[in-house]
Amino acid sequence: MAAQQQQVDSQEDISDDVANDIELHAEKIRRERMEKRAKQQQAEAALTRSDTKKGEDAPLVGNLIGEDHVNYVLMYNMLTGIRIGFSRTQAKIKRPLTDDDFTARHKFSFDIVGNELTPSAKYDFKFKDYAPWVFRSLREDYFHLDPADYLLSLTSKYILSELGSPGKSGSFFYFSRDYRFIIKTIRHSEHQFLLGILKQYYNHVKENPHTLLSRFYGLHRVKLPRGRKIHFVIMNNLFPPHKDIHETFDLKGSTVGREYPEELLKDKNNPVLKDLNWINREHMLEFGPEKRALLTEQLRRDKELLKSIGVMDYSLLVGIHNMRRGNRDNLRKNTLKVFEPEFPLSHGHRRRPTFSGTSIAHFSSEAIAMRRAMRESDPKRIASQLPDEDTGERQHFVFYRDEGGLRATDENNKPEHTIYYLGVIDILTPYTTAKKVEHIWKGLKADRHKISPVPAEEYGERFFAFMKAIMRGGGGGESFK
Repeated sequence: MAAQQQQVDSQEDISDDVANDIELHAEKIRRERMEKRAKQQQAEAALTRSDTKKGEDAPLVGNLIGEDHVNYVLMYNMLTGIRIGFSRTQAKIKRPLTDDDFTARHKFSFDIVGNELTPSAKYDFKFKDYAPWVFRSLREDYFHLDPADYLLSLTSKYILSELGSPGKSGSFFYFSRDYRFIIKTIRHSEHQFLLGILKQYYNHVKENPHTLLSRFYGLHRVKLPRGRKIHFVIMNNLFPPHKDIHETFDLKGSTVGREYPEELLKDKNNPVLKDLNWINREHMLEFGPEKRALLTEQLRRDKELLKSIGVMDYSLLVGIHNMRRGNRDNLRKNTLKVFEPEFPLSHGHRRRPTFSGTSIAHFSSEAIAMRRAMRESDPKRIASQLPDEDTGERQHFVFYRDEGGLRATDENNKPEHTIYYLGVIDILTPYTTAKKVEHIWKGLKADRHKISPVPAEEYGERFFAFMKAIMRGGGGGESFK
């Protein structure tokens, strides 16, 4: 009995020791968190007080957005999540896609301490990366984006556009430091819809490498503590970083309510004009027979996909650059701001993420190169300037080979002095019950075939007919009024 009692006492002592160890460890973590928060608050206060040195860190485009900006925390969290999510997928050896890849979700939790999978971060938040292998394939295999270049472009300075969304969706637009990529917040319904059509979209891009549809490079979600979930996509910026856009049009083929008031043009710098503005100004897409045939065929193929997935309300975004006018007006500088995040620790002290089950990829040349790119992507080391010439990946695509766009030609296919930047945008709006109700309501007050909300089949055919009409030799858009 004495021996049994001694054994019980010994087990209780061990349990007490374990409990004490757990409590000590928890207390240590709490203390580390408190110390780190205190240091971070001091650093943030110092950062807020400090002035940016002119000529050194001052951006060449717009005004620097500091920690007091309303969207600073959101932007910082987006940037941090993109860095880690991207590098985790990129560090692994490339493989063929499976059906499961189209529904895959990678989750990350960030806090000020960090863990084995994520480094320490300035704020506590959660990040989700959707179908990362699918978007990696799209970026590398079909959109010809260099991985390290993509990472460096996205995770340094950001340019926050004040222009807003052409479709008035209420989304925020953020541009990468070199103006090549857009981060756009989207509604949850749009996020769900994109996931639902992702395989069809992927196959369409695979079969149509010169598609004019928006190019999606990533789909993500950020969740703040006790905050709402914010979904966003990374996509191509249709307009070039090295050319001013002198006129911008958002064309749907609908003419009811599709006009920007001409009397307001003086009060707004380069507004987005609409179908009736295009028609009233007697504009045409000035292409010779060769480019006209290529553009018409690609629009037809893209239209067929959009009809098959049941979407409507999309439009052809047209940016016009007059080569004689050039960049002398510096329109980009007048409409942009820069967001420059600070990282919580220097690269020399930051904990590196580790990836379980990836020992082969961990030592691969691709993984080493990507980690080097991440280490070297310090915003302070990268000049914040817009390039003076076209960036590389556009040269792979027929409609973006002429200075990043499609240059006007005469009937002998010889170049003229206008460059068009074309793309089909806002392709995530299905013809739902709400749109059907809108169709009925607006159809009571106007011609139901000319209003914007019409069934996907009719919308696609009208859209395609309008685009053919406004090309040289197509007769113009007067018949759509």
